[in-house]
Amino acid sequence: MTRRTQEARRLRIFLPALLTLALAGAGTGCASSDDRPRVVVTTNILGDITKEIVGDEADVTVLMKPNADPHSFGLSAVQAAELERADLVVFNGLGLEENVLRHVESARESGVATFEAGKAADPLTFQAQDGGPEEEAGQPDPHFWTDPDRMRKAAGLIADQVVEHVDGVDENAIRDNADRYDGQLADLTAWMEKSLGSIPEQRRALVTNHHVFGYLAERFGFRVVGAVIPSGTTLASPSSSDLRSLTEAMRKAGVRTVFADSSQPKRLAEVLRTELGNRTRVVDLYSESLTEKGKGAGTYLQMMRANTTAMTDGLTGA
Repeated sequence: MTRRTQEARRLRIFLPALLTLALAGAGTGCASSDDRPRVVVTTNILGDITKEIVGDEADVTVLMKPNADPHSFGLSAVQAAELERADLVVFNGLGLEENVLRHVESARESGVATFEAGKAADPLTFQAQDGGPEEEAGQPDPHFWTDPDRMRKAAGLIADQVVEHVDGVDENAIRDNADRYDGQLADLTAWMEKSLGSIPEQRRALVTNHHVFGYLAERFGFRVVGAVIPSGTTLASPSSSDLRSLTEAMRKAGVRTVFADSSQPKRLAEVLRTELGNRTRVVDLYSESLTEKGKGAGTYLQMMRANTTAMTDGLTGA
């Protein structure tokens, strides 16, 4: 028997045995990353909250990239497939992720557990008489995260959903994470109350790039004078009459500061400042998206603290 024939014979004997061992290992050995429980979250704000709660107990995939606009961001085919493979999908809802909700609905219909955080957080509705968008009056306002108390409620409910629907997680670990984070949210609320409480009553009026801070206004006692874009979504656009109405309302209310989303173009806010004779300041806020880590609002807690500081300085120094 030649050496080549001997080697071929050894391979015929060895390879089936190796395949058998590999299959046995796949069934009884360590699980691959594909076997890990999965939670998919649409927005990066809720994604940050969910990661704090889940910890190392499951893989958390966040669909919305830093600095993205939740009203306009869409999904790739790969991201849409992530929804279908999830154990749980957490989404804001109330119409916020306008281009993503159909994919969430498709995942739900295929049997994936879904949780609409906004609907569960005691949502407000837009009120035209309070400076809100007239065409959306009575519709739910999706921006509930600007009220840290509502975010505390949502965080606790996310923990419940993970425990109920995501197999393989340690319930005690999830509850411990949720309790720790709840304490951080409580500290945030107390700090915001003290900081925003320093703003004089006559200056507690808000003008923003679009209607996004209604929950914060209700929670901390502000008046919403109006918005440059008179809508709850950035996909709308103002008319010249809208801008004239807003400048008149600002003059009447004595407002000198406009808060604009740091991730959105500020051209319209700058135009408004020009209309008011350059006596109005435009102050950046992080309203609908987190930034990259280390860029000012890498987490929800950082975002809310940065906004509170900017609002306090903008309204007391204007």
